[in-house]
Amino acid sequence: MGTRGAGGGPGSCGGADLERLRRDIVFDTELRGRRLRFHSTWGLFSPREIDAGTRLLVERVEVAHDDHCLDLGCGYGAIGCALAAAAPGGRTLMVDKDFVAVDYARANAERNGLGHCEARLSNGFAQVPESGFDLIASNIPAKVGKELLWLLLGDACRRLRPGGRLYVVTINGLRKFMQRNLQEVFGNYRKIKQGPDYTLAAAERVGGPNDEASP
Repeated sequence: MGTRGAGGGPGSCGGADLERLRRDIVFDTELRGRRLRFHSTWGLFSPREIDAGTRLLVERVEVAHDDHCLDLGCGYGAIGCALAAAAPGGRTLMVDKDFVAVDYARANAERNGLGHCEARLSNGFAQVPESGFDLIASNIPAKVGKELLWLLLGDACRRLRPGGRLYVVTINGLRKFMQRNLQEVFGNYRKIKQGPDYTLAAAERVGGPNDEASP
C-alpha cells in the first residue's frame, strides 16, 4: 500500500496515514455496458476494483429487463448494482451479514440512481422472507464450508420461483465441489464459463405441483 514511513515515524500512532486510510476508496468501472461509481473501504472484499470472479459473473449472467434479483453476500454492491441496472423493470435485493458492507451497498445503489435496489443486513437468507425471485447471484467465498454451503444453496432454491436461476462464481478449485452440491440440491448443473482462476455455474429451480412463487 505504500503507507509505511509516511505517518510521522515510529511512535506517531499512525500519523496522517490514519485519516487517509479512513477516507472512502472511490472508483469508476463499466459493468454490462453501464458506467458505475463505487465507494468502498478497507476490510471489504476487493475494495479497490471489481475482482475477476465478480466481473465474470456480471458479464455472463442472463438477466431480463423485469427480473427480480437477489445478490447474496453483496459486499459493497457490485453484483447487485449491475443486476439492478440491467433489470430496471424489476427489483433487486442485496444482502450481507456485514453491516459495513450493507451501508456501502445501499449508498452505492443510491449514488448510481438505482431506486429499485435495496440493501439489507442478513446472515444468509435469515432476513429474507420473500420468495419468487427470478435470479439469485453470489460470489461464493473460497473458504465456504460444506454445512454453510448446503444452507445457502437450499435456501436459495426455496427463494426462487419455479424456473428461477441461481448463478454462483467460485475459484476453480471449488468447481467440482460446487457441481456436486448443485446437482444434489437443484437436480441440475450448468457450467457457463471457466476462466484462469474462476468458474461460473448455474442451476435452475425445477417447478413442482406444490411450488408457489410470490415476487
